[in-house]
Amino acid sequence: MSLGRVLAQQEAAILDAQIGQLGECKFLSESDVIELAAKCKELLQQEPNVTHVKAPVVVVGDTHGQFHDLLEIFKIAGRAPDTNYLFLGDYVDRGYYSVETVCMVIALKVRWPQRVVIIRGNHESRQITQVYGFYEECLRKYGSPRIWQVLTDLFDSLPLAAVIENQLFCPHAGLSPQMDTVDQINGLSRFEEVPHEGPMCDLLWSDPDDRMGWGISPRGAGYTYGQVRGARALPRGWS
Repeated sequence: MSLGRVLAQQEAAILDAQIGQLGECKFLSESDVIELAAKCKELLQQEPNVTHVKAPVVVVGDTHGQFHDLLEIFKIAGRAPDTNYLFLGDYVDRGYYSVETVCMVIALKVRWPQRVVIIRGNHESRQITQVYGFYEECLRKYGSPRIWQVLTDLFDSLPLAAVIENQLFCPHAGLSPQMDTVDQINGLSRFEEVPHEGPMCDLLWSDPDDRMGWGISPRGAGYTYGQVRGARALPRGWS
């Protein structure tokens, strides 16, 4: 057996142990999280802004630190690698187990990178996580902001959307009036904090609405967009 294969098996065993530990709702050590985040960041930086996904796949929306709900999803839909997953962001804030939730998702991504796709939500942001609980949770569990800094740095590498079988466009939130095609989205520079405006912000903040056309979002970021406008915009992304 080659040395490379031995090392790969050892790394897989370590990841399996970490996934098992997280499955018992026990958060990882600081050093383990730092190493895991570095491996995940390296993977994500090789992916385009819009990741292409094959069906069948289970699509998971906001988890917001509800770790036991995440485990229930695995119980119902199956575990990777037997089940393919697309996670649409908002792993942190609001719930009490944001650390465990985001670490589980990135551990699965590192363990099975071809089976697990993760993208960015509007809560994968330094500013938002200082308001809605993730920052305080990291302080409480690790005694310093170091893990918060490491994970929010990782968030800057998350893709902005996914496309399933060239048919279903899956951003965290919605559309942007400035973006008509997937190629345009892939041309954005994503490796930064979520901006307050612009197409990257729109993909993470916009909401569908019953009214026709584009509207100003009451949330203060992104837009609202009507059903017909969205239906017309989506097919132009497949060029």
